[in-house]
Amino acid sequence: MLSAFINSFKVEELRKRLLFTFGVVFVCRLVSIVPTPGVDATQLQALVQNISNQVGGGILGLVDLFSGGAMSNCAIGALGIMPYISASIILQLMTAVTPALERLAREGDVGRQKITQYTRYLTVVICIIQGYAMAVALQNPSYLFGRDLGTIVNMDYVWGFRILTVITMTTGTVIMMWLGEQITQSGVGNGISLIITVNIISRLPGAVQAMIRMFRPMAGGEAQFSVFHLVGLLLMMFLVVAGTVAVTQATRKIPIQYAKRVIGRKIYGGQSTYMPLRVNYSGVMPIIFASAILMFPQKILQMLPGEFFQNLAASFAMDRGLYMTLYALMILFFSYFWVATVFNPVQIADDLKKAGGYVPGIRPGTSTAEFLDRTMTRITLAGAMFLTIIAVIPTIMARQFNIPWIVASFFGGTSLLIIVGVMLDTMRQVESHLIMRHYDGFLKKGHLRGRR
Repeated sequence: MLSAFINSFKVEELRKRLLFTFGVVFVCRLVSIVPTPGVDATQLQALVQNISNQVGGGILGLVDLFSGGAMSNCAIGALGIMPYISASIILQLMTAVTPALERLAREGDVGRQKITQYTRYLTVVICIIQGYAMAVALQNPSYLFGRDLGTIVNMDYVWGFRILTVITMTTGTVIMMWLGEQITQSGVGNGISLIITVNIISRLPGAVQAMIRMFRPMAGGEAQFSVFHLVGLLLMMFLVVAGTVAVTQATRKIPIQYAKRVIGRKIYGGQSTYMPLRVNYSGVMPIIFASAILMFPQKILQMLPGEFFQNLAASFAMDRGLYMTLYALMILFFSYFWVATVFNPVQIADDLKKAGGYVPGIRPGTSTAEFLDRTMTRITLAGAMFLTIIAVIPTIMARQFNIPWIVASFFGGTSLLIIVGVMLDTMRQVESHLIMRHYDGFLKKGHLRGRR
């Protein structure tokens, strides 16, 4: 594998792509550092990190995670790339239910370019809305943090600060969106996903420091954790990562047979292949949907008067049993919801029938669609259960074993799934470049076999 990394820089085109990707990622990290004018960044950073270190971190913890600390720095990239992700999800869901968008998606590259353009416009609209909400929240921090915290904004002119914040944060997100597209075109991997992954990994040094403090003796006492706990954590990390990689790549292979066709004097078709159905078809989206929706009940209940609503709001804390139960159920629900929205067995069966393909033992057409739907429903259950287990591991570690949240978040949840998925996809792209130029990939003995 190490030889494969070395060989990656021997191929001129791949070397240029890798260096370009590293350079663009560096620029994205700068966007996460440049502060927004008019904000006391020191006070805001201390408050956001205090909340983010709690179990789950709430909505601020999630935003700060995807923005790579830009939220706690109140940088121009505080919104991160999430508005673009939200716009992409909205357009993808609307494509499944809107005939006009569905026709565009079927038009090939021209249709996809139009949908991409609509996604950019929607991203700007979402940025303006979220940027304005962020500006108002910074001017009234009691709404953002749930308690009176004084003044975070240094500017006296209210609307001047709001307009400036909307412009800078929208510009920051648009710049990161454009840089992500440049990585996809001229670099290696999916640019948007790679930016999110790098932002998440940027928190790793802080997690390592927190983990080291776990095993240091406290003043006048013993360390909170022993070397046996360290061995257990490392073993657990290995098992969780290995399981995540296995389930991420796991597929159910549906055999496909194509009928022979005689055209003139030549015979076409007759070959056998298979259709891969991913076990974790929805990826990390159910966890993101469930986390986003469950952030609102606690905030809404806290605004209502009465001790009953306050106690109920406390039950929606991320380390409580009610929250974890609803969290697990919603992950299961959204796993099936995403598959039902994106996976279209009727269209797949129709395309197979037009191409002369069929599943052995299954009639083409409606029977094939029913078979694919039934098969996908079964394997989705396994993927949804895996997602549920992975999602609740960090919360259980932080609640039951008193492990700092910044450390526990790398043992599962959204962070681990995104890192594993994006890294596997990027390695596959690099490996394809190596194999095309007669180099071995990452899973073989890395040695030079031919020309560069």
